[in-house]
Amino acid sequence: MNKRLKSMAENREKLISAARVAFAKDGYGNSSMDDITGSVGLTRGALYHNFGDKRGLLAAVVEQIDTEMAVYAQQARLAAGDDWHGLLAEGAAYIELALDPEVQRIVLRDGPAVLGDPTQWPSQSSCLESTKVTVERLIAKGIVKDIDAEAAARLINGAALNASLWVAASANPQDVLPKALAAFFALATGLLR
Repeated sequence: MNKRLKSMAENREKLISAARVAFAKDGYGNSSMDDITGSVGLTRGALYHNFGDKRGLLAAVVEQIDTEMAVYAQQARLAAGDDWHGLLAEGAAYIELALDPEVQRIVLRDGPAVLGDPTQWPSQSSCLESTKVTVERLIAKGIVKDIDAEAAARLINGAALNASLWVAASANPQDVLPKALAAFFALATGLLR
């Protein structure tokens, strides 16, 4: 990579990192572009060049965190040992991440408010595809009812996402989490043959 491209990539990462700190601490609406850029020795021009605007910067931060959330959830799925328990573990892990203050503020509160429907985010599309493949395997093995795999995947992912949004928005997330998990498991087990 040439020096200019390397510098641009470094600036991009600096801005994402600084914005992540600012958005988690102060929220999107209360975070100043000048404070974000100034904290890493860059100008608004660098922000505009890399992200277009503050909203574009938020989208990059949300994508980074949401990708980390997906990796964490996938690790829970792999640790579960089989496809069915993995599917449940992946959804539960995603819901549990709603207790993380950074995830709550940036991904589950500010993200939907500023960027719109989370089901339309690119990171959610890859999670949906992964869930669909797992459901197809479970159907083929006779573990899950013979239903449309995409419909089931959309509902499973939607349940996990909405449970996360509920936990994040509640006054007492620790109290809501067990209720959300119990309902998620009850809904998912309805798919069993």
